Amino acid sequence: MKWDSWLRRRRWERQMHAEFQFHLESQARDYVRQGLSREEAEARARRELGSVDLAKEECRDERPLEWVDHFLRDVRYAFRSLRKSRGFTTAAILTLALGIGANTAIFSVLDGVLLSPLPYREPDRLAVVMLYNPTLKYATDLSYLDFLDWQRDARSFERIAAFTPQGFDLTNTGTPEHLAGTEVSWSFFRTLGVNLAAGRDLSPEDDRTGGMPEVVISNRLWQDRFAGNPAAIGRLITLNGVDYTIVGVLQRGFRFGNQRADIYTPIGQGDPAQRNDRTVHNILCIARLGPKVSIGEAQAEMNTVQEHIDQLNLATERGLGTSVEPLKPFLVGDVGETLILLLGAVGLVLLIACANVANLLLARSAGRTREFAVRRALGATRMQIVRQLITESVALSLIGGALGLAIAKWGLNLLLEAMPGSLPRIENIGVNTSVLLFAFGVSITVGIVFGLLPALRSSNFDLQSGLKEGGRGSAGGHHRTQGVLVVVQIALALVLLTGGSLLLRTIVGRQSWFRHTARHYLPGGTFANRSPDGGRDSNCVSTADGSHPPNSGHRGSGFHGAGSAESA
Repeated sequence: MKWDSWLRRRRWERQMHAEFQFHLESQARDYVRQGLSREEAEARARRELGSVDLAKEECRDERPLEWVDHFLRDVRYAFRSLRKSRGFTTAAILTLALGIGANTAIFSVLDGVLLSPLPYREPDRLAVVMLYNPTLKYATDLSYLDFLDWQRDARSFERIAAFTPQGFDLTNTGTPEHLAGTEVSWSFFRTLGVNLAAGRDLSPEDDRTGGMPEVVISNRLWQDRFAGNPAAIGRLITLNGVDYTIVGVLQRGFRFGNQRADIYTPIGQGDPAQRNDRTVHNILCIARLGPKVSIGEAQAEMNTVQEHIDQLNLATERGLGTSVEPLKPFLVGDVGETLILLLGAVGLVLLIACANVANLLLARSAGRTREFAVRRALGATRMQIVRQLITESVALSLIGGALGLAIAKWGLNLLLEAMPGSLPRIENIGVNTSVLLFAFGVSITVGIVFGLLPALRSSNFDLQSGLKEGGRGSAGGHHRTQGVLVVVQIALALVLLTGGSLLLRTIVGRQSWFRHTARHYLPGGTFANRSPDGGRDSNCVSTADGSHPPNSGHRGSGFHGAGSAESA
């Protein structure tokens, strides 16, 4: 019923007009019966009824949702006013577009990396479990034998899985290619809750020494090498000189952590020298918490489990604890803090843009004092003028936001090209519903914030002075406010410049620490227990760094030649 009178306002206007006419006619007929002429009767009826137009306006104000009409009227007037000042409008829109666009682009990255949930079943129940050295206060990988013990004894987890990165040379399907891969336990995809696109998952029978060499491949490899043919299931591919049978294909876009792996082989079929050595710590472990089990409860149980393992293996495990943490922070690592700092920096850019546009609005409104005075003289309240000016500023910010969204989409492509391939969750970055809502919310907020101060200043003037031709009733106040905004812009710019300089100095300083000469993939079984220089002359090597990022924010280990500093 509330919307009926607004949606059918023409019909409502006709009914209201007919009702007023009925009252006039009834009153006039009464006066005619009293002996007045028709003309005199109608004139007297109008005098007694009062201003019909004023009465109609009062009725309209009482109508439900009349504010919608007022809002639409303000919007139409705002666009007419902005069209008359095209230079001002263009400058303000471009300024806001750059500020909103930069914020939207960085938020897109922040949303994709940090805010959006992991693309796995019930991701909040996923955790990463590692060994913890309480003396050195850092978490580290575990041995395969540790994993088997945890798998046997841990009761806090619904399922537990192991994985370790591995490189593979594919040699029998067209052009030889080096592929990133991962050795995983049979429970890996089940722990994540991932369904395969074709074929089957690895089985416990596969994941053991002497099991059939079977492999799950990525959707990308399936499309590139086998054109997405389902007949690829059961075919043999040669990896590192060993024939593997393809048993499954992952869903399109699946990725775990930083590395875009194409090959997943059973971890139990790995190098026996490593798998049976409790001192070789090159395994990472993920787990799915049991129903209603918290991280703290799992941590307490795993500490007890590890204490028992310590007692059985005093020579290798003494003093080690465990670390249980949610999977998402582990995968993201320190990138989240960097992105938040970047969002703060571009937020300062937006504040500078807002102060700039607020100054433009003040300068423009200084020449509209007579316009506002005339409106006040005709009955407009100060609040109506403030509302009109804020509508104009919000219209500017919405147009700037739409243009900024286009700039953000273009800038996002440049950012993704410039970012390292190891950026976690890079496949989730893009313009989605959350980003659109962010851009819309920022545009509305910015429009109100930078428009409120100029609106309040511009609507506060002396009516008599304002009605004079060219009157500037509040010019002094405008100049003072503009001066304050200029100081704010300069202060924010200095903060941004100082912070950016420090960040750049840090980045350049880090780059100067090392000179990256080469990167080479080494077979894990051959080089697991060797130093990078292999016992050769180390004078030519200042620092050799061996990292095996575990598809995630892994705490890598460093190897150093003679005279090098300790690992960071």
